[in-house]
Amino acid sequence: MSKKEVKKVVLAYSGGLDTSIILKWLQDEYNAEVVTFTADIGQGEEVEPAREKAIKLGIKPENIFILDIQEEFVKDYVFPMFRANTIYEGEYLLGTSIARPLIAKKQIEIAEKVGADAVAHGATGKGNDQVRFEIGYLSLNPDITVIAPWREWDLNSREKLLAYAEKHGIPIEKHGQKSPYSMDANLLHISYEGGILEDPWAEPEESMWRWSVSPEKAPNTPEYIEITFEKGDAVAINGEEMTPATILRTLNEYGNKHSIGRIDIVENRFVGMKSRGCYETPGGTILLKAHRAIESITLDREEAHLKDSIMPKYAELIYNGFWFAPEREALQALIDNTQKNVNGVVRLKLYKGNVSVVGRRSPNTLFNPEFCTFEEDTVYDQKDAAGFIKLNALRFIIEGHNRKNRG
Repeated sequence: MSKKEVKKVVLAYSGGLDTSIILKWLQDEYNAEVVTFTADIGQGEEVEPAREKAIKLGIKPENIFILDIQEEFVKDYVFPMFRANTIYEGEYLLGTSIARPLIAKKQIEIAEKVGADAVAHGATGKGNDQVRFEIGYLSLNPDITVIAPWREWDLNSREKLLAYAEKHGIPIEKHGQKSPYSMDANLLHISYEGGILEDPWAEPEESMWRWSVSPEKAPNTPEYIEITFEKGDAVAINGEEMTPATILRTLNEYGNKHSIGRIDIVENRFVGMKSRGCYETPGGTILLKAHRAIESITLDREEAHLKDSIMPKYAELIYNGFWFAPEREALQALIDNTQKNVNGVVRLKLYKGNVSVVGRRSPNTLFNPEFCTFEEDTVYDQKDAAGFIKLNALRFIIEGHNRKNRG
């Protein structure tokens, strides 16, 4: 679809400078009616000012959508991902990746509601988010037109963006010194990229971290909490039942207090380059530890090992933007089927950046002291192990005989 053919476009709008410039640019370059969508996914910033900015830029009130989707985000995206114990490249808990498909889904829903023929986002042409958004859009509406301004315009520097904003009367807010980092936040995490982080040898300043105290300043006394699980999802903390978003928000508070969830990694972007990023994922780090602990006593060995074997593929699909792909849904069905008996309580110790499992119990436990005790028992005949070992070693015995004969 050409620029002249685009009549109405739904923009993922944060209210910040970049997306405000995109809003005006869409009006000028496409001569299109712009609808703004601002998602509240627990980023910790007030989202209502986005409404006022959109109105100042000429957007009709009926074309402004601000949605609180925190509960849907945790229940339908974060929790299913954590049932798989998902980690990308050994450390990253996919805080940004898992939010993009939901934002894309809401944009498409709004586009259908208002009769828009296009959607737009503010992701650059270098990053993963452009892929995540656009694969999401096209998975849900293969006929939608996608506009990615960063791949079209020549506003490729901060100076050019500021000059464009000044020329078109777009407010440039000044709140003191601007952070040198590119940041993204939601209820699961906050990320930092750019600035001195582009040197993988440089240690980030302590002042960069926004959510958590440093380990040195964390409490000198450990704190114990208990998380209750039903079918693989956390449902209560210290016996108090909570909604999914409240569970994660509360775990974030515990994690931030005890400096849990900081990581500094170099990851492989889907578009091909390496990128250094720092992340704070406090509640997610606690939740992952607890979920693995409750699975350790409720999953069969081969069931658990199968889950672990498919997890890297599942993580890669989410990182690369394939949440709506049939292969991700197929893996999800397998994962969810393993969770029917993942019920019980895990006790955790939080202390200066560490989260330790100190207890776990379940009505569905497969841990049987009668079999694993070091004391005398009447249920396990240790002599049976000899035949078990010999059968498992049979192929090595045969190969050993062959080596002797060849020698």
